[in-house]
Amino acid sequence: MNWVQDLLTNPNSIAHIVALYSFVIAAGVLLGKIKFFGISLGVTFVLFVGILVGHFGFTGNPAILSFLQDFGLILFVFCIGLQVGPSFFSSFKKGGITMNLLAVGIVALNITVALVMYYALQGRVELPMMVGILCGAVTNTPGLGAANEALQQLSYQGPEIAMGYACAYPLGVMGIILSLIVIRFICRVNLTQESEEIQRGEEANPHLKPYTISLRVENTALNGKNLLQVQTFLARDFVCTRIIQEGHMNTPNANTVLHIGDLMFIVCAEDDSEAIMAFIGPKVEDVNWNDPSYQEKPMVSRRILITQPNINGKTLGELHFSSMYGVNVTRVNRSGMDLFAARQLTLQVGDRVMVVGPQDAIERVANLLGNQLKRLDHPNIVTIFIGILCGILFGSLPIAIPGMPTPVKLGLAGGPLIISILIGRFGHKVKLVTYTTMSANLMLREVGLVLFLASVGIKAGENFVQTVVEGDGLLYVGIGFLITFTPLIIIGMIARWHHKINYYTLMGLIAGSNTDPPALAYANQVSGNDAPAVGYSTVYPLTMFLRILTAQLLILLLA
Repeated sequence: MNWVQDLLTNPNSIAHIVALYSFVIAAGVLLGKIKFFGISLGVTFVLFVGILVGHFGFTGNPAILSFLQDFGLILFVFCIGLQVGPSFFSSFKKGGITMNLLAVGIVALNITVALVMYYALQGRVELPMMVGILCGAVTNTPGLGAANEALQQLSYQGPEIAMGYACAYPLGVMGIILSLIVIRFICRVNLTQESEEIQRGEEANPHLKPYTISLRVENTALNGKNLLQVQTFLARDFVCTRIIQEGHMNTPNANTVLHIGDLMFIVCAEDDSEAIMAFIGPKVEDVNWNDPSYQEKPMVSRRILITQPNINGKTLGELHFSSMYGVNVTRVNRSGMDLFAARQLTLQVGDRVMVVGPQDAIERVANLLGNQLKRLDHPNIVTIFIGILCGILFGSLPIAIPGMPTPVKLGLAGGPLIISILIGRFGHKVKLVTYTTMSANLMLREVGLVLFLASVGIKAGENFVQTVVEGDGLLYVGIGFLITFTPLIIIGMIARWHHKINYYTLMGLIAGSNTDPPALAYANQVSGNDAPAVGYSTVYPLTMFLRILTAQLLILLLA
């Protein structure tokens, strides 16, 4: 039976390490599904199982544990960056500015409360441990990883800050949801009125939303002019997918000449429709565009999936669909949202384009764009590891800050995060295919997260119980609750009373500012609409970036 003892206790055995991680991760994920008062802790329970096995002496070679911890962290933050990258910069537009400023206010107040408690306790809680409590209170695991990595740069030899994180995390989740309930009662929110407000305003950006309209050409100034000249005169983007001239329907192109009485089927941005009608002619309601008597060639419309890497990053105007292939692109579906097919719109792998034209021409366009679903099932491994390599190099660059004795480095968390956000947004400009299926991204992200949590838990487990029972564990819980609850109440009331933000959107904003999926799940359950998800996704990219960066900077600047 020596092999059993070796498997269970030999810290240098690869089999022991793999078996230990497999048990910790499997048990943690299963236990994380159990709900307490309707709330589950999810994958974070892996940390607590790791602490438990570490407490009973099941551990591994410190070098191997550190490698798995850092590699898991890199995978996790890189996949987060790829996911949020495309929407990171657009989230600052229009109403997103206000919401992101409120989220920044929550982050700043979290840090302020943590520092006030640190100085008020006069050194009873070390700063690194306070940062660990802060990360647990705002339920941000990547921030904990960044703080740990910064401590390694400083050769920190103190207690594992994951203990503070573990103490503050459970009440952090409860505190976020409690703040939503308290804000609802303080501000006397009427849920029915909030739902009606969401329904009234639930429309997409009118400049992006495709709008279809049938027009009769009656502007005499357009007689004898071609479509390209009309678009130039009008200074509005539109696509004419079909035109009826002298009783015959065909697919127009830029050189198609217009005549008085022509009927045009136009797709444009919704907020451009009035100007286009005023310039070309009146709206016509009784045209049957599917009448076969009009058509010399059968006209069909079809969605085509872009899977060819060489199309990635090209604009619609560069591909000359109308003049070269005799078809028109009317809209582009990206991540479930329809976008108007403007000439300057940049195409990406994974987009679905709506094409109108003769069947044979559409087949040629399908061959050009790829339209092979199986290609998207294969993750772009090259992009992922090129990005990780660049992220590590970027994170290793020393950044000199005046007044600091040593340069600051973004490290293994900040470097890959920033590079992955940039690749997710601008990768197509350097011919990198950044498309990854949601399931592939989620798999890599979750694998990285559970490796990180298991490693942190196993390393912290040896002294955890002693810290909680005999040490300051209850103090950590109290500090964590104040860090969680106080900023959310303050910013929540400012958002409601001053900025008049809808309560359901505010629920998503608060959940996103703490990057907390359980709070979002609670908000979705209460609302029954998409408003919390919109608020969450608007502030999540910037907040995640700030949580990771500030946790690291607090250590490097103040420790």
